[in-house]
Amino acid sequence: MTAAAIRPVAIKIDDATKAKLKLLAEARHRTPHWLMREAITQYVEREEKREAFRQDTLNAWEAYRTTGLHVTADEADAWLTQLEQGNDIEPPECHV
Repeated sequence: MTAAAIRPVAIKIDDATKAKLKLLAEARHRTPHWLMREAITQYVEREEKREAFRQDTLNAWEAYRTTGLHVTADEADAWLTQLEQGNDIEPPECHV
């Protein structure tokens, strides 16, 4: 990230949270600013992954509604059991 891309942002936090943040920063030998940036970065990355998973789920549901192609729970469980046992096998074929 370039210095030009970084912009200050103000957030409002209560005194108790601010005190906890200061204590944690001291314990970690970091600044409160560093902890807040790290927390925001981790939150955004986690939520982006969660949203991507949600979109994949919606797309899969729409594909199923359109085509009817699926595997049964038993077929998926049998495949996962094989993978768990170290057998690198192809997933079951989708069917109507």
